[in-house]
Amino acid sequence: MAIATPVAERTRHFSSSARALLINGEFEQASSGKTFDTVNPASGEVLASIAEGDAQDIDRAVRAARRAFEDGPWSRMTPSERGRIMHRIGDLIMEHADELAELDCLDNGKPLTIARAADIPLAADLFWYMAGWATKLNGGTINPSVPYMPGAEFHAYSLREPVGVVGQIIPWNFPLLMAAWKLGPALATGCTVVLKPAEQTPLSAVRLGELMLEAGLPNGVVNIVTGYGETAGAALAAHPGVDKIAFTGSTEVGKLIAKAATGNLKKVSLELGGKSPNIIFSDADIPAAIAGAAMGIFFNQGEVCSAGTRLYVQQDRFDEVVEGVAKAAKAVKVGPGMNADTEMGPLVSREQFERVTGYLAKGEQAGNRALAGGHAIDGPGYFVEPTVLVDTKPDDVVVREEIFGPVIVALPFSDVDDLARQANDSEYGLAAGVWTKDISKAHKLAKRLKAGTVWVNTYNVYSAELPFGGFKQSGWGREMGEEVLSNYLETKSVIVQL
Repeated sequence: MAIATPVAERTRHFSSSARALLINGEFEQASSGKTFDTVNPASGEVLASIAEGDAQDIDRAVRAARRAFEDGPWSRMTPSERGRIMHRIGDLIMEHADELAELDCLDNGKPLTIARAADIPLAADLFWYMAGWATKLNGGTINPSVPYMPGAEFHAYSLREPVGVVGQIIPWNFPLLMAAWKLGPALATGCTVVLKPAEQTPLSAVRLGELMLEAGLPNGVVNIVTGYGETAGAALAAHPGVDKIAFTGSTEVGKLIAKAATGNLKKVSLELGGKSPNIIFSDADIPAAIAGAAMGIFFNQGEVCSAGTRLYVQQDRFDEVVEGVAKAAKAVKVGPGMNADTEMGPLVSREQFERVTGYLAKGEQAGNRALAGGHAIDGPGYFVEPTVLVDTKPDDVVVREEIFGPVIVALPFSDVDDLARQANDSEYGLAAGVWTKDISKAHKLAKRLKAGTVWVNTYNVYSAELPFGGFKQSGWGREMGEEVLSNYLETKSVIVQL
């Protein structure tokens, strides 16, 4: 697979030069002097050497964020001024869209066309949307009734105030977009931030740091510490100077984050794993449902927490649907993300490649049959075939556990009344899809599904206005929409006796 050359000279320059930590408005090397390599998953070649921050660097960043929150100009700015800076960040993201898309493509492996069409515009729109909320975080007046003080009069009101210094840890599957999801609401509410990007994909976060400074963000408001989760990430989660921790990643690591936060009982929000059901009824628009099921799993190499990994199809249409999805899988153009015709790129790392191929081996041992795919692709890079597995049982490991790759498992159903139980039979509850022409049936099932998002006759629709998060072990709290703001706010009651 020939690897195309990046279009933008600035992308080549940025990705080939060593990058540093952003602390208090300055780019610095790690205290230890250590660096680590970030790799192009399409070739296995080193893209750049990045500063390897650790606990000492996290401490410096937290102290800078605290100074910016307590004493810097950020806390004295009007909400309108903060909103204008945030809107400018969104503008700069779009002005540098090609460069940022190339960085995410090279670092993550995703197709350049997808990064340019989805990741970058969604990231910009998140900042624009949250910029509007900066001026609308109002409290309210209250007329309290105090039985033990008859006749007393009060003027009471509530205030909504920023929680303070926020630690944010983001994943590698949507590097720039996940940074935007985290940073947008934190900045809108007036918090300051220490951001830890995934070690596999740090480049676009560092470039975003440069753009935020260009937009006028005061020094210390956003600090970026690149490094490993076991060192920098763990130190951030446990740091006593952090008031709130926000994490997106695996459920396993999310549990460690929650434990680490108990030291000072910092607020915690978690957006974690999923094993989302995608349900196709006999009365659905079958061609549309087949296309939606394929997109729901093969988009972004299946490295999507809300991917439609469990496909439930009504028995009398099962063969037709799974054969259609298998045909779609075989037609997916797999290759390096920089190639113009690539529809699915490599997995992000050798570790993820081995995880996904390991699940394929377990499925084969359990008697699962691949109608399409089922194997790694020979050659350089971490490529796996788009895979459709049938002859699966509810207790099979490929049905129970999150694979986080381009692998869908298909199961037939006949008992509609039992369908919700089957769909909810998971430790996760992030998303679900329902395909039917009977809108009443869709609404009834949507109410019964234990999922934070239910898509009807569509899949993978995201918008800054829509809250996103999960039930059960898929997390705590919500990203995006008005709901996310509560993650970063404290509410204060003020009571004055008249």
